Amino acid sequence: MSLSVQIMDEMKTAMRAKDTVALEALRAIKSEILLAQTATGSKEEITAEEEIKLLQKLVKTRKDSAKIFTEQNRLDLAEPELAQIAVIEKFLPAQLSEVEVETVIAKIIAETGAAGIASMGKVMGLAAAQLGGTAEGKTISTIVKKLLT
Repeated sequence: MSLSVQIMDEMKTAMRAKDTVALEALRAIKSEILLAQTATGSKEEITAEEEIKLLQKLVKTRKDSAKIFTEQNRLDLAEPELAQIAVIEKFLPAQLSEVEVETVIAKIIAETGAAGIASMGKVMGLAAAQLGGTAEGKTISTIVKKLLT
């Protein structure tokens, strides 16, 4: 089942339940999918990888917003953002723990013979490709820096 079909089903459920926070998050996902499909000028289906990147972008945006709202003591604005994150994350693959990510990155470093911070770009590219949507870019970056220094 494609992501857009899942989103439509969840939207119907959220409407019936009168869950405005979930509905807002689902509408944002649907909007981003439609924008991605029409960006090329044709209404093609987007790939699963693009869907995951799109969902990660939405989660990152909301995390950044929630962080700013929390720093400004605006919990009334931060709470809906955090609730929307939970809704969006249901459609993402299970995230790996930092230990699992570190294991994968250490293996990549060993295979490529990377040494020093100058090899970071090479390792980051391979790690991002291998870990796909199972780890945040920031987490990958932090671990790569730690292992290469």
